Amino acid sequence: MEIRIEQSCPQCGGPVVLSESDRLLTCSYCGVRNFLRSRGLFRYVLPVAGREEMVHAPYLRFKGTIFLVREEGIEHRLVDTTQVAVDHAGLPPSLGLRPQAMRLGRLAAATGGRFLRPAIRATAVLEKAARLSTLLRQERAVLYHRAFIGETVSCIYLPLQQRRDGLFDAVQDRLLVKGRARGLEGFPFSPRWQVDFLPTLCPHCGWTLDGEGDCLLLTCGNCDRAWLVDNSGLQPVPWQVVAGDERTRLYIGFWRITARIPTLAMESFADFIELTNQPMLPRPEWQRRAMQFWIPAFRIRPRIFLRLGRQATIGQHRLRPEPGTVRPGLYPVTLPPTEARQAIKVILAASAASPKRIFPSLPGVRPAGLSFALVYLPFVSTGQEWLQPHTGMVINKRVLGFGRSL
Repeated sequence: MEIRIEQSCPQCGGPVVLSESDRLLTCSYCGVRNFLRSRGLFRYVLPVAGREEMVHAPYLRFKGTIFLVREEGIEHRLVDTTQVAVDHAGLPPSLGLRPQAMRLGRLAAATGGRFLRPAIRATAVLEKAARLSTLLRQERAVLYHRAFIGETVSCIYLPLQQRRDGLFDAVQDRLLVKGRARGLEGFPFSPRWQVDFLPTLCPHCGWTLDGEGDCLLLTCGNCDRAWLVDNSGLQPVPWQVVAGDERTRLYIGFWRITARIPTLAMESFADFIELTNQPMLPRPEWQRRAMQFWIPAFRIRPRIFLRLGRQATIGQHRLRPEPGTVRPGLYPVTLPPTEARQAIKVILAASAASPKRIFPSLPGVRPAGLSFALVYLPFVSTGQEWLQPHTGMVINKRVLGFGRSL
């Protein structure tokens, strides 16, 4: 489930409700559009009436997909968990369903109170998520690779209040620790924790950029440039489009990652076809074609993510990208290239027709010479599904929409 955040418009102060994945804020009152930038994790606070003498305890939240490549095959699971980030007796180990059931507030100077400093790193939450997952139920099974893809890590603060009779969970008004609790001095609010609001204007020509709330890539209809939204601002992205026809209704993006795999002596597309034992004969020109991994640039169920990445990677010789021009029907990019890079080994494993030739080599695989580009592929409607004519990829329309909430 997505968590919802209450946010005030930086222009007029009007209330705006965002989902956790939203990076673009559009105010329905004044129409201003800004994208959100954070110096580190996004930070939220559970709602509570009154803010006097509050101490806020941090919880780290992980939401994403864990992929494991085992001797038996590839396993995956969607994980959504919170973990207390301070070592203090009496605090609940998790926030349970409260982040999903309540509207959170964006942490700001107006929140008031003091804040306990996290004592664990976000990577520790990922490790615990993997251990708690039933994916690791076979302790003696051979594990060749593990990847976290499409992850969201944020910090959610639980308001606490020290009263005469003990320390209370201020949200539920529930006693946590009897008597005077120690180690709750905390620190004041730091301006580095709050988000910045930046205008959605093209850095090249000053035109208003186009994009939806959860979109990580904004396009300029004036100069046909694409810009990736990250915590450092707007970064230019090379992009292309495979031409559609009169039947095309939707263009869906894939990260095309050119990479060499020295451990496997994989330099070309022909090498990939031979090493993964595909049921086709490499053409002579494929020896001159650099190896490219095609990773879905959008969130979708893990099983379908693997299938689409495999089909696009194997069928890349059928695709003829052209320079990108802004057009109707560009589907939002919701998976950043940093996450796509984490998927290279997983897609390589998913493409192997003979796993025993690839899986044992995965621990030593270090992709080299990486370069990224975004390529939009045309899709046509076939009723309940979207079909990509060049590769035969099929995506259920409802499943594609559901991926926006992952």
